[in-house]
Amino acid sequence: MSRSSDPGHFFQTDASESTRARRAAKSGNKNGNPIVLQSKILGAIPDPFSSTSIYIAESAGCVRKVDTKSQDTRTVYRGPAAPLTSVAIGGHGGAVVFAGCWDKDIWSWDKDSKVLVRRYKGHSDFVKTIICTKIGGKDCLISGGADSKIMVWDTATGDRLYTLRDKSDTMMAVQDLAVDPEDSIDSDIILVSASSDPHIRRWKINLSSASQILDTSEEAPSPSNPSRDTILEHETSVYNVRFSGDGEDTDLWTASADGTAKCLSRARNWSTEEVYEHGDYVRAVAATTDWVVTAGRDEDVKVWDRATGKLWHVFDGHYEEVTALVLLEGEKRVISVSIDGTIRVWPLEKGELEKARKESAEKAKGIVKDEEVKVKESLLTEKEDAELAELMDSDNE
Repeated sequence: MSRSSDPGHFFQTDASESTRARRAAKSGNKNGNPIVLQSKILGAIPDPFSSTSIYIAESAGCVRKVDTKSQDTRTVYRGPAAPLTSVAIGGHGGAVVFAGCWDKDIWSWDKDSKVLVRRYKGHSDFVKTIICTKIGGKDCLISGGADSKIMVWDTATGDRLYTLRDKSDTMMAVQDLAVDPEDSIDSDIILVSASSDPHIRRWKINLSSASQILDTSEEAPSPSNPSRDTILEHETSVYNVRFSGDGEDTDLWTASADGTAKCLSRARNWSTEEVYEHGDYVRAVAATTDWVVTAGRDEDVKVWDRATGKLWHVFDGHYEEVTALVLLEGEKRVISVSIDGTIRVWPLEKGELEKARKESAEKAKGIVKDEEVKVKESLLTEKEDAELAELMDSDNE
């Protein structure tokens, strides 16, 4: 029996009908020069070997390399039958493509030949995030899952080196991971994890041991140096963590379901230095010297002026939740990807931002009309779409 993917064949509430109508009306816009795919995009990373390319994780079960300048999307890594949530490039010389999957495994391919290399098995629930790093000269893969576990893998052998869990057993599904570039050294890395609870945790990992970093400071706590076993600066789930800056000025940026993105100051023991009130669940944040970019469930890509902390411009184009942001071309462009299946490119140079603001004002007055782009039909059935939506919503609980 064939399965229908036509929403009209399923019961629709007034709210869902209204949402579907709004998205349909918005779906054809050409804002951000969209690259349109047939699959929802759940994750994205920059290509470490190109200033214009990204790798994306798709709900259709594939990883795709996309050149955002030429719009070439032909390099595809296939195999999984379930959606992919995350992607990383690593192994010796960055020769391997890795992807976290709904099927609880991490898949890997030879980057050049696209041949499947290995599947890493160990998580008991969805793999939600992965990163690659070197520890003591060894190429390693680190994964975080909906099973509330962080696993460290040797990419040369496929062996699992460690399984990490919160000491108090309060850590929920792991949402994101980042390596601290300032505190890490060749033999030891400092890992930061974000999860579906509001706590951000730090971990020390080397080839002989791995453990959670708990506060052991002998100094008396103070407003500028609070005592903490975890970093607690958000009210609920933290979706994205990334380091930005140079040397001792490298701070931790976070995006949360509490509607904010924040800069947590290294000098102040990870207390909040800057706050950006996006206004809805924030899935991703990216920071440059001049700008902060936030995006999430409300579909908007917002650009903030770091000098004033005020909203500078809103890029309007996506018609479903934005899942990731990637800075490219020396931070002159920010790439946004979404479960609407589009990849959009937005300028971050001052002159181009001024032009975008002017065009936005003219559109609001009806002087300029949006161009339309043909939307490709989703590869997922209505049931699979609902399952994906349920998974995304579960992150907010």
